[in-house]
Amino acid sequence: MILHVDMDAFYASVEQLDNPHLKGRCVIVGGMTNRAVVATASYEARVYGVHSAMPMFEARRRCPRAVIVAPRMRRYKAVSDNIMAALEAFSPLVEPVSIDEAYVDISGCGRLYGPPEHIGNAVKEKIKEKFNLTCSVGIAPNKFLAKIASELKKPDGLTLITPEKAMDFIDTLPVGKVPGVGAVMARLLKRIGIRTLGEINRYPEKVLAENFGKAGRRLIELSKGLDHSRVVTERHHKSVSSEDTLEIDTGDRQLITQYILRQAQTVAGDLRKTGTRANTVTIKIKYSDFKQITRSITLLTPTQSSEIIYQRAVDLFKKISLHQRVRLVGVCASNLLPETMPVQMALLSQKQNSFSWEKIDKAIDTISFRFGKGAVQRASQIAPPEGVKLSQ
Repeated sequence: MILHVDMDAFYASVEQLDNPHLKGRCVIVGGMTNRAVVATASYEARVYGVHSAMPMFEARRRCPRAVIVAPRMRRYKAVSDNIMAALEAFSPLVEPVSIDEAYVDISGCGRLYGPPEHIGNAVKEKIKEKFNLTCSVGIAPNKFLAKIASELKKPDGLTLITPEKAMDFIDTLPVGKVPGVGAVMARLLKRIGIRTLGEINRYPEKVLAENFGKAGRRLIELSKGLDHSRVVTERHHKSVSSEDTLEIDTGDRQLITQYILRQAQTVAGDLRKTGTRANTVTIKIKYSDFKQITRSITLLTPTQSSEIIYQRAVDLFKKISLHQRVRLVGVCASNLLPETMPVQMALLSQKQNSFSWEKIDKAIDTISFRFGKGAVQRASQIAPPEGVKLSQ
């Protein structure tokens, strides 16, 4: 049996925990400008229709009395780490899947903690007692069903799907509730008469595979209650990214390049923290009409250097036509390898040899750790004194 723990309105709940004046009030965590989006909202705010990823201006319109709080990721991460450690008291097999949710394999834990439902309640009680926070818990024979079960009785709920009841549950489960089935796919399935996961079994597997590819084959497995994914205690990072929604839509390439520089530094810093190097650099641009494009390049040598990532991202940006103003820009590093893995050095291009740049980055990391972030910066990132204009 697998247990899925999902913290309730996690960011907002931590803010209410740290500031008693926010208890019972509508709290929205997110950027402070109207162009920002909602990271999460307390359940008091959700009554007004506020939800994650909603534009902040819309959240303000729906809930004008809400308290807007800027995210404190370091604080949320610290609380999350403590919660994950508490879960390990019930089972050594704990898989964090995000900052506020995790899977726990409780197979074989019955002798210590009793049947699955008792374990789920014990987890809820421990999190409430130790952190004064609530969570919703789903328990099922596999990860797929456990995740769905945790969403059925939010907040502060518990849902158990026993192996005997699993197929009955699947037969009536709306396909839109299946992880990975978006609105478009749900409409396509509905068009051919499939409204519940159980109805998948009425159609030949070949037809579903041909029409929906890998997603179709996955649905066939799930419709039979099959999910062989295991609880993995060590997760490997697939990509690292950083993006910003600009305060004002702009066509100023120089300004956008400054954002790319900061994002490249953030991405490279995360690569060094996770002990990985990237084979691919991607730039993401979203125009003012919300149309989005991405451009990628594969590196000759894997890197965790901010300079190399910045150079390659700028190379990609130069090839992008700014036919409209830009609303959002982002940089992503992917196809990651452990930094301990030997790599083939580039022979002809000194620019591709990122190891010298990595030494500089690591030296800056050491200085920043000792004297604070920003102790060492590029000259281009330091604003000139008032009244002084620097030539390009």
